[in-house]
Amino acid sequence: MISQLSFSYMVNMKTLSTLAIILLSMMMLLPGTTQSIVVESKESYIKSATFLSEEFEVGPGKVVVKTLLDINFPKGHIGVKSFDVEVVDEDGKSVPLYETYLHHWFAVKYIENITMSDYIKQSHDLRNGIEFERNDGMCQGFLLPHYWGLGGESRGTSSNLPDPFAVELGNPTKLKDGFKEKWLFSIMVIDTRGTHDRKGCSECRCKLLNLPNNFYNVTMGINGQLLPRNYKGGLFCCQDNLQCKLRNDFHGPTRKLSLRYKIRWVDWDEHQVPLRFYILDSTDRVISNGSTLIHDCQAEYTIPRNHDSDSPHVKKANIPMTKGGYLIYGTAHMHTGVVNTTLYGQIKDGEILTLESIYENKFRTGAMGHFYIYLADEIPNKDLKI
Repeated sequence: MISQLSFSYMVNMKTLSTLAIILLSMMMLLPGTTQSIVVESKESYIKSATFLSEEFEVGPGKVVVKTLLDINFPKGHIGVKSFDVEVVDEDGKSVPLYETYLHHWFAVKYIENITMSDYIKQSHDLRNGIEFERNDGMCQGFLLPHYWGLGGESRGTSSNLPDPFAVELGNPTKLKDGFKEKWLFSIMVIDTRGTHDRKGCSECRCKLLNLPNNFYNVTMGINGQLLPRNYKGGLFCCQDNLQCKLRNDFHGPTRKLSLRYKIRWVDWDEHQVPLRFYILDSTDRVISNGSTLIHDCQAEYTIPRNHDSDSPHVKKANIPMTKGGYLIYGTAHMHTGVVNTTLYGQIKDGEILTLESIYENKFRTGAMGHFYIYLADEIPNKDLKI
């Protein structure tokens, strides 16, 4: 079994006793630091705060895969309006993607048994006392469970939700007795300074990393089976502390980085309209077993070499929506080489949506096509503030 993987891509509730427990028990509780909460002057009912995660160390070619538990997060019964993240250095300056590639950051909700909080913090034993709560998406088990998260496209992508819509959190009537709501970050960053193949390194090409000799004999894939020998790259080849091959003449310093994240929220009241949040995956292959729909998301895929066509590569999924709603906000998480992503449909009860992820038709590993949508059950009968 590998030492660490990207937690939020692959934890399956049915296998928590084996896969997730082994992974999570190795991850450290990393507290964060916070700045003061402010009330925005133009919209006095909206509060905002900027937080700084615990530092993590990177060096030329190094892969960092971390889960940061119990991150700082606004308290109480609130409605989150936006959640924006960037990678910064020790001086608080933004780090360019060509130096440190932000493969992904995901914010995942969990609840913790109050009586076990001290034990979990001291022992880092996560086998008991924690339950994870996923979004409304349909991917199997606990795959793609996060509420917010992107990658390199985070910088410059607005996550603001228009009034009066928000993601409702901290409702005391929905919280399990004896538990408190908490949040974690799952992150993967790749320091590409001095790498022999920067593009290949950012795509987690297996042959460019110092994988252990028994890698294919012990590494489980997304479905809990050993990776095939023809797995050329992606999430499973980017393990924590592995190293991309460097140019022979390159030497560079290590440095400490953090996630700086800004959250905007309102205190929840009768004027707020709650949203449901879904992550759709273009690798999802939906089949039916009688009246039961079975989703088979893979989270990533490989684009094969194609020298005979100049047309872009298209990955398509047809995804049934059990419950529809009004589409309030949508965005996508994809990787370098992306051309476009498109979601077709109106979103009604029982409708089959079509999701297309389009990339340049070149060999690429670890390609992703995730589409995020926020749906409302109702539209209030008043002018919306967009």
